[in-house]
Amino acid sequence: MTTNSSTYSVGTPGTPWGDNEKAQWLANQSVKRSYQDEVLSKLEPLSQHFVVEQYGALSCDPARYPLHIVKTRNWNNSKPTILVTGGVHGYETSGVQGAIRFLETVARDYEQHFNVVVAPCVSPWGYETINRWNPKALDPNRSFYSNSPAEEAAFLMAGISKLSANFALHIDLHETTDTDNSEFRPALAARDGIKQKNWNIPDGFYLVGDTEDPQPEFQKAVIESVEKVTHIAPPDDNGQYIGAPQEQWGVINYSAKKLGLCFGMTNARFRTTTEVYPDSPNVDDENCIQAQVAAVRGALKFLI
Repeated sequence: MTTNSSTYSVGTPGTPWGDNEKAQWLANQSVKRSYQDEVLSKLEPLSQHFVVEQYGALSCDPARYPLHIVKTRNWNNSKPTILVTGGVHGYETSGVQGAIRFLETVARDYEQHFNVVVAPCVSPWGYETINRWNPKALDPNRSFYSNSPAEEAAFLMAGISKLSANFALHIDLHETTDTDNSEFRPALAARDGIKQKNWNIPDGFYLVGDTEDPQPEFQKAVIESVEKVTHIAPPDDNGQYIGAPQEQWGVINYSAKKLGLCFGMTNARFRTTTEVYPDSPNVDDENCIQAQVAAVRGALKFLI
């Protein structure tokens, strides 16, 4: 199915948005849930065992949207470091809650092997408004590069660089939802004044590896861990997930750094993006969170 700007409520078909259209789009957004209640309040108890550190705040409302990382209290530069990120796309709920659940339940089990760093909600405005973009109609997960126009990406890159860490792993927690086709790809087509092809949303979990360094055995280990918790998405009739060819069961590859994706922000040897399908009739919110935690655990078990 082809989606173009004529199917979206903002803008003129075939014409990229200017400042007026972006302002109209922003005016249409509204807060639907609480970052304070669902994220920040869960970070406070973690300070008993971890360092909870602010690395920035969104300019649209700094008091409402502080940005935090949670890291190992007994930091040791001789250890490799693992990075877990969630909520780069704020609407992808289990990425945020899965990162928090990992901290709450099993992260301390790995402190003997690694320094642990978790950024549980990179895009808090997006979390509250259930949005893929930030207030400037920019996709943070296409903005991880030097002089980034998306402050969500810029703040995270700056905060992580200050750690001067030896990253062994970066796992970025995401979802693919039905709204990708019903809202976000039509909005993208309208914003850019182009046509977009929609694809079938994969029913189940899958991974996105890095085209330049795919690490297939690592990706396989993560899939095998998640399979114990939830189902892996089968490819479509063309052998693809979201328009990309299946590389192995449950895995596709993207060019992480070229596309400005979050999981390409470090030079970690092992890196991947998880994709959970929360709209499947075979899962619920809890199962999606458990799948994210299982992915992180599978990745760490492989490293150990």
